[in-house]
Amino acid sequence: MQSANSASHFTPPHVDRFLSALTWMNQRFKLNVPPIVTMDYLRSLPSGTFGKAWADHLEIHGLQPFAEGSRRQQLHDGIHVLTGYGTDPIGEVEVQAFLLGAKFRLVNVILMAGLLRSIHRQRRYRSLAINSAAVRSRLNAAYRRGQTAQVDPDTWRPEDFWHEPLSEVQKQLGL
Repeated sequence: MQSANSASHFTPPHVDRFLSALTWMNQRFKLNVPPIVTMDYLRSLPSGTFGKAWADHLEIHGLQPFAEGSRRQQLHDGIHVLTGYGTDPIGEVEVQAFLLGAKFRLVNVILMAGLLRSIHRQRRYRSLAINSAAVRSRLNAAYRRGQTAQVDPDTWRPEDFWHEPLSEVQKQLGL
């Protein structure tokens, strides 16, 4: 999730630092793959398809697709589309919990810890109205959902599903 318009989508500095470190690590360990998302193509797909839903998600939230990085990193916004989790702090941590349930990776634990810290701060300053029990419940549900999903975030190929209806892709993946 790279912000296309910083005025409409604020990315906290610690997230930018983390993404920079992730970019360095992907380059250092040669984890980068060619870009998966081609916005012009996704925009051209019929309404209701998974690919068009992905493009719409990015446009609605003022985001640009990850154009570099590991396959798992580039799939991030597609996970939002498949699961319906928001791009707010709770939705972002739900995505990480879902990914942990689907296939454990330390990077998701690190991201979750940072996001939970941010949520805790927002709750403390009353800019986020959700209690700890509700956060735990949503994270547990997202983790369990990831465990039962038929998707491996390291190898799943969304490009094979661009043209299919979003609801059919969700059904095929057990979502």
